[in-house]
Amino acid sequence: MIACECEVCTSADHRDNRLRSSILVRSATTTIVVDSTPDFRYQMLRAGVKHLDAIVFTHPHKDHIAGLDDVRAYNFFSRQPMHIYANEMTQMAIIREFPYAFAESKYPGVPDIQIHPIDLEPFIIGDIPVTPILVWHLRMPVLGFRFGDFTYITDANRIDEPEKEKIRGSSHMVLNALRHEKHISHFTISEAVELVGELGVPNAWFTHISHQLGLHEMIDAGLPDGMHLAYDGLVIPIHPSGGTRRVAPDG
Repeated sequence: MIACECEVCTSADHRDNRLRSSILVRSATTTIVVDSTPDFRYQMLRAGVKHLDAIVFTHPHKDHIAGLDDVRAYNFFSRQPMHIYANEMTQMAIIREFPYAFAESKYPGVPDIQIHPIDLEPFIIGDIPVTPILVWHLRMPVLGFRFGDFTYITDANRIDEPEKEKIRGSSHMVLNALRHEKHISHFTISEAVELVGELGVPNAWFTHISHQLGLHEMIDAGLPDGMHLAYDGLVIPIHPSGGTRRVAPDG
């Protein structure tokens, strides 16, 4: 946290040094990012991502969309538009935040973006199946995503029972767990642990972590078997599968 001198923010453990929450999902032929955070440029440089097929968005909050302008580098090298997948609410926020990318008469060099509307129907990007999962960030609907046997959920504090069924059977899960104290729109660490146990997911990592949670080493050591705190650079092998429908690149 900017200007903070707590033991987490000054920790020498690289696992306590975190950028904003995002994931990279990669198969043999397709590379996807979930959310373009304000740290998007540095995240792509740090991870050495030379090619990106698409960005899938969870919701329109600034910490999940603000880095979208930097897709212009991928446009330049691929000579292709960046395909983005978002629900209607998030589409509206993106167009409002980056109007120059959608103007009728564009200034040279602005991002080239092609929007693909999504809802709760499964779809495919390249060879990666994607199943949207509706979760609640207080009163805001947010999309989590299941990729084969891996589920990713951020910015949530409630999941309705029908949507929980989409998660069951996952072998791996990433879930937000902000801090110990109750929060208005995020799961606490204890709530996240309870939910993972309820859903029967054997391997879970907790993300979207506040410095208020405590040191990575201490908190991770106290979690139940199969549960861990996530950290920047973590790699989790997954196996895409399941019934989906195809969304063609041209919409």
